[in-house]
Amino acid sequence: MNLVTTPSRLDLWLASSRSITRHAAQVLIESGRVSVNGRSGRAGHRMRDADVVEVDGAPDALEATPDPGGVGPLVHLSVVFEDDWLAVIDKPAGLVVHPAPGHADGTLADGLRQRGTTWSLLGGAERPGIVHRLDRDTSGLLVVAKTEAAHRALAAQLADRSLGRRYWAMVHGRVAEDTARIEAPIGRDPRERKRMAVVDNGRDAVTEFVVLERFAAHTTLDVGLWTGRTHQIRVHLAHIGKPVVGDPLYGRRGDRLIEPAAPRLALHANRLRFLHPVDGKPRQFESSLPQELVDLLRRVREAKL
Repeated sequence: MNLVTTPSRLDLWLASSRSITRHAAQVLIESGRVSVNGRSGRAGHRMRDADVVEVDGAPDALEATPDPGGVGPLVHLSVVFEDDWLAVIDKPAGLVVHPAPGHADGTLADGLRQRGTTWSLLGGAERPGIVHRLDRDTSGLLVVAKTEAAHRALAAQLADRSLGRRYWAMVHGRVAEDTARIEAPIGRDPRERKRMAVVDNGRDAVTEFVVLERFAAHTTLDVGLWTGRTHQIRVHLAHIGKPVVGDPLYGRRGDRLIEPAAPRLALHANRLRFLHPVDGKPRQFESSLPQELVDLLRRVREAKL
């Protein structure tokens, strides 16, 4: 609760007093979280001395919107879509989604904070808006939530599989099946804790794929996730003897035919679909292959590898 001492419009006063952008203040007001003297606030309301302003959930929400200069190095994000409830980001390879050992800043989460708007903190203060994640070396689409209601709705879709994710992958080896479904539990590798592995006591994990193109010693796949375990696609494909090209963690030592030409992990989240948490209408997004993967695919085709 705040006592107003300086007359102003509500949105301008809120932005100034909370050190957030005017847009972020307007989002808070339009979401019904701001009241003035016990009544729902309006952005254009002319404030008077002694007006009492209350913001529901403000302390948590506003932790996610510090001044951009205080969040480490600036992180540029490619925003495919954005409204008052969510955003769809096209993440480049090499960008860590949220802080982790060895990656304290310069993350996608930092980039979200630097946008100066509110983000759901259901996943914790260090994971503002994060509904699901991509490995550091995987590129492509992911959706982030601005409100807790949107976050809950998207998380529910992730759980019931109505939030669909498809990936383009290039693997070592010529895959014989046109389509396949891999059902194998995933957990920590008992011999190397930094890796995941197919283990008897792991969590259920299901991956499916369709062959896109076959080469002499490589195959490109359209891969779909039915669960979201850590490194799931990489672990499952390595488990069937077809590791992803450019994978230093799960690749085999003998699979180096194209590795010098693979500048990164050949895995890209190219399609994303979900039901918008407000209007319930389906949303679908696609991301083109990054240029380095386009170049890799061209080299494999030309060399008939």
